[in-house]
Amino acid sequence: MIVLPRAFFMLSAPSLRELPEDSGREIAFAGRSNAGKSTAINALVGQKSLARTSRTPGRTQLINLFGLGDESRRLVDLPGYGYAKVPEAMRVRWGAALAEYFSKRESLAGVVVIMDIRHPLKDTDRQMILYAHSRQLPVLALLSKSDKLSQNEISKAVFALKKDPDLATVHWLPFSGVRGTGVPAANALLMQWLTAPETTELPASPELPELPGASA
Repeated sequence: MIVLPRAFFMLSAPSLRELPEDSGREIAFAGRSNAGKSTAINALVGQKSLARTSRTPGRTQLINLFGLGDESRRLVDLPGYGYAKVPEAMRVRWGAALAEYFSKRESLAGVVVIMDIRHPLKDTDRQMILYAHSRQLPVLALLSKSDKLSQNEISKAVFALKKDPDLATVHWLPFSGVRGTGVPAANALLMQWLTAPETTELPASPELPELPGASA
């Protein structure tokens, strides 16, 4: 079984300006505020409380970075999006910040989008995937909370998602941080992204729209 290098907390950045040097390789984790993003990160690294979970969506407005073995390989926990109770000014600010991050961060090697398998592919999820596609980045969609569905229901959900021709390159993976479902397959893919040869040129990226409803 593929195991990620030992993960450790690096820093919490209140804005893109406070991110570490844009070198090495990093994988961004994104998702709606109640999709189970922190639980997924903890399950992947095999630690119970590396990424803090909160019962109050929208509370944290920081970009949290975790090193893997050393600081040259990183997991980036982006603020969640789509939480209606977050003030409009904050949603606009983070929408612009996320668009800038995806268009300019050269060390970004892949994107993991966490979606509740019972309510997948909201407009904001699709926009996040399109951000990654604009940079020619691979996307892994972790369909969280799969332990709440039967195997037949899971199969139907995945089949429906794979029918979308615009999302044909997305890796769809049923996932449960509680039961560990999907953890080995996800880690194997993440290690491929983290160890692949670095590109020397940033792919051309069109102007990206701000992500609506961004919050933590």
